[in-house]
Amino acid sequence: MNEKLTNYLNGVFAPYDGVKSVAELKADLLSDLQERFRELKAEGKDDETAFEMTIDSIGDIEQTVQEVANLSRSLERQVLTNFSASNLPESDFAGVTAHKGKFEASALRGSNFSGADLTGSSFKASDVREANFDGANLTDCNFYVTDLADASFKKAILVRTEFSTLELTGTKFTDVKLVDVKLTMTDLRKTVFENCTFNGVDFKLSDLRGLCLDGQTFIGVKFGEAALNEVTFKGATLKNVSFTPPWSLTKKYYRAIKTICFDGATMDKLTYAALKGLGADLSKVTVI
Repeated sequence: MNEKLTNYLNGVFAPYDGVKSVAELKADLLSDLQERFRELKAEGKDDETAFEMTIDSIGDIEQTVQEVANLSRSLERQVLTNFSASNLPESDFAGVTAHKGKFEASALRGSNFSGADLTGSSFKASDVREANFDGANLTDCNFYVTDLADASFKKAILVRTEFSTLELTGTKFTDVKLVDVKLTMTDLRKTVFENCTFNGVDFKLSDLRGLCLDGQTFIGVKFGEAALNEVTFKGATLKNVSFTPPWSLTKKYYRAIKTICFDGATMDKLTYAALKGLGADLSKVTVI
């Protein structure tokens, strides 16, 4: 009868051969079933009755096994990575899952991270020039003192991502929704933003002089202490956007605000009033 129990479990677990955690579940379950079968026999049950009652006692085991297998496979795909201080130019990381990966102080120029799930990963002090982050999930990632020149972030997921003290010359953010992202203490004059939505983004102490932000959407964005001379927001949408630095306003800051182009932009009343008070040219703005 032990062989019959074994054959029964072999049939249930057959679709999940090779999944380690499922194999462990199978071994534990077989031991439990054999013990239950012996108990029922000791109570005077015949073999067939004891077998049926033993199988019934475990309920819908197939659903349980499937759930364990799915969880195990998901965890197996989440590769634990520590590539700090590594020399890995032009590496292929496309589509990988590497939560909280360490890519610090590494040479990663030209590497492909497209479609990868890099949630919580760190790229501090690394050379990531010309890297491809298109479609990558960069939620809670940290790029600090990192060289990202000519990198691409098309349709990347940027949520609470930190970009600070970076090289972003030629870097392209295309079709991206930036949520609670920090773009601080960075020269953005030669960075490209196309068809982006900025929600809760902080540009503190960054240099945006001459940057083209035409036609894009800004919600709850802070430009405090940022250099804004000659920035263009033509056709952009601005809601609850702050341009006021925390220190006392200076003539230099007033002059900078007056050079910003808002032609064709749409903004809420509070943003409009704040900019008007700073002397911005809002003659071609639509207030909503």
